[in-house]
Amino acid sequence: MSYEFLQEYWWFLISLLGGCLVFLLFVQGAQSMFLQPMSEAQRERMVDTVAHRWELTFTTLVVFGGAFFASFPLFYSTSFGGAYWVWMLILFGFVVQAVSYKYRRAEGNLLGRKTYDFFLFLNGILAPVLLGGAVSTFFFGSDFTIEKSLIAHDGGVISQWGPLHGLEVLADWRVVVFGLMVLFLSRILANLWYLNQISDDLDIRAWNRRQLLINAIFFVPLFLVVVGLLVLSDGYETMGEHQFRIVENKYFHNLFGNIICLVFFLVGVVNVLNGIIMSLIRHDARFGIWVTGLGTIMVVMSLFWVAGYFNTPYYPSATDLSSSLTIYNSSSSEFTLQAMSVVSLFIPFVLAYIVWVWRKFTK
Repeated sequence: MSYEFLQEYWWFLISLLGGCLVFLLFVQGAQSMFLQPMSEAQRERMVDTVAHRWELTFTTLVVFGGAFFASFPLFYSTSFGGAYWVWMLILFGFVVQAVSYKYRRAEGNLLGRKTYDFFLFLNGILAPVLLGGAVSTFFFGSDFTIEKSLIAHDGGVISQWGPLHGLEVLADWRVVVFGLMVLFLSRILANLWYLNQISDDLDIRAWNRRQLLINAIFFVPLFLVVVGLLVLSDGYETMGEHQFRIVENKYFHNLFGNIICLVFFLVGVVNVLNGIIMSLIRHDARFGIWVTGLGTIMVVMSLFWVAGYFNTPYYPSATDLSSSLTIYNSSSSEFTLQAMSVVSLFIPFVLAYIVWVWRKFTK
C-alpha cells in the first residue's frame, strides 16, 4: 500500500466516524425537546429511551477525535490545541450530560430533576450547533497560522489563533446556519427514534409526528441554504505541499465532478427525505430512523470527501493560505499509518459490539 493510499484510506475512516457521530446526535436532539410541554409520565418514558445511548455518542466522539489525532496529528494540534474553547465547550457539555443522567433521579438530589433536565437541554442545543459549526470550518475556513518551527521552543505553540481561540467562527453566519441545520437534523432523528421505540402510546406518537413536521420545516430550508453555500463557494486547490490557489466553485466541481461522491450524496439525501416523509404519511411507520439514519451517514461521508479529496485542503486557513491543511501535509508517517491500518481491521468487531450493546439497551 502506498503512502498516498494510506492517507486517503484514513480520511475515509474519518468520514465514516463523522457520519456515525452525526447520526448518534439523535440523543442530543431528544434532549433539546425535554423541556417542551408534556406530562411527566410521557417525559420520563421518552427520557428512558435515550438515557443509555448517550454513552455510544460520547464514545464515538472520543474515537473520532482519537482517530484524527493518530492519523492527522497536525490538524489535531492545530484545531484542538488552538480553537480549544469550542472543543472544551463540547466536552464540558458531555460531562454535564453524564452527570445529569446519573443524578437526575438519585435520592437526595439537591438540585432537583428539572435542573438536570435543563442541563441536558443545553447539551442538546449546544453539542449539535458547535459540532456542526466545527465541521463547517472544513469548508469556510478558520483564522489560524501554522509555524512548525515554534514547536522546538519551550512553550512554543504550533498554531496561532485570535484571542477567542476558535469562538470567532460563530460570528460567521454561514457557520451558524450549518450548526442550526445539524441541530434540526438531530431533532428529526430523535422524533424518528421515538416513533421506532414507543409504539403503544398513541399520544407520544402523535406528539412526535407533529414535532417531526415542525423540525422538517426548519431543516429542509437550512439544508438547501447550506448546499447552496457550498456549491457556490470558492475553495482552495493544492498546488504543492503548502502551495494553494483559489478556485471558483471548487466544492461544486468536487461534488459533481466525481460520480461516486455525487451518487453517494444524492442517495443519502433521498433516504433522509424518504424516512421523514414515510413517517409523516404513515401513522404506523417505525423504521424511518434507519432510513434517515443511513441517509445521514451517507450525506456526511460525501461532504467529508468533498472537503478532503480532489486536491482540496480540508482545513483551509482564512488568515494564511499556505497554512491550510490537506490529508497529505498533515498526516502521520507512513509507518504509523500502516500500523494503524492493521488495527483498523478490528473495526467490524467494534461495530458488532456496539450493535450488541444497542440491542441489550433496547430490550
